[in-house]
Amino acid sequence: MTSAQRQRARRLLCALQVHIRDTLLTARERGAKNFSRIAAVTAADTIYHVDRLSEEAILHWFEAHWPRAWPVELVMEGLADDAVATFPRGTPVRKTTWKCILDPIDGTRNFMYDKRSAWSLAALAPQRGAKNELGDIVVAAMTELPTAKQWGSDQLSSVRGCGVVAERHDLVRGGRKRLPVRPSRAKNFEQGFASIARFFPEGKALLGAVEEAVWRGLGILGKNGGQLVFDDQYICTGGQLHELMVGHDRMLGDLRPLAYAKLGYSSATLCCHPYDICTALIAQEAGCLVEAPDGKVLRAPLNTTAPIAWMGYANETLARAVRPVLRRAIAELL
Repeated sequence: MTSAQRQRARRLLCALQVHIRDTLLTARERGAKNFSRIAAVTAADTIYHVDRLSEEAILHWFEAHWPRAWPVELVMEGLADDAVATFPRGTPVRKTTWKCILDPIDGTRNFMYDKRSAWSLAALAPQRGAKNELGDIVVAAMTELPTAKQWGSDQLSSVRGCGVVAERHDLVRGGRKRLPVRPSRAKNFEQGFASIARFFPEGKALLGAVEEAVWRGLGILGKNGGQLVFDDQYICTGGQLHELMVGHDRMLGDLRPLAYAKLGYSSATLCCHPYDICTALIAQEAGCLVEAPDGKVLRAPLNTTAPIAWMGYANETLARAVRPVLRRAIAELL
């Protein structure tokens, strides 16, 4: 795929997500009922009625708009465990040239209860079958699914090696404007936001102990009376990456797979999966670091079930400070 074709693919993913967003916002405005009704439970996650609306919109969009010259396989939260979706319809997976991994609504619970923005996530990689992993992704896009009271919706997208295209869409008057993407340049965590995910009751105490050990190891815990690092639990990986990119958070991480393994819990439906972190490319193009908890390259297959632990940092200085302390905390507690 040429540079021009990759840019076209980026624009296509952005258009897809605008379609998803507008479909969901229209349904909400019309008073769609049962958004929170459980439609299915798959090996990947619990699927709600609102998810089904987005999935239908995606399949129809690909049918109508995806270039026939670029046969593609969809890997998507919400598809039945053994389902195969390819476009043009009926194309054997072995004859597709691209794999598109999507999370139609990352942060479904935020959206269906109108608490906070969710995000629609998508990424594209050359088809390598079961060998595909996160590092193969060359194009990614993420679009905000805002609350009912919001007038704006952010959209960020990247082609590998080409930086970030970031816009804020005006949902009331129409039009778009450039969105500044500036990860924090802070050299420490004092008076800033940073946290490790502990979204559910399972593992909350253990994950909190790991984070507390990190702050203690960095000499922050209790310093000058304490309360120097602020915690914001954004229940949405896409939202977390957005907070890093726009400078709101200095560090965010998700260690749930490690904690659940320690406690003997299943990580099947309670962890970050590849479709949740598929837009890490955008954060990396923005200058953030997104990596494995041990500081190595984040690797995961492009499927819907693999549990993923990850850490994200706004800049290298913060990452260098945390890595050794986090490794010790994980070794001692997880």
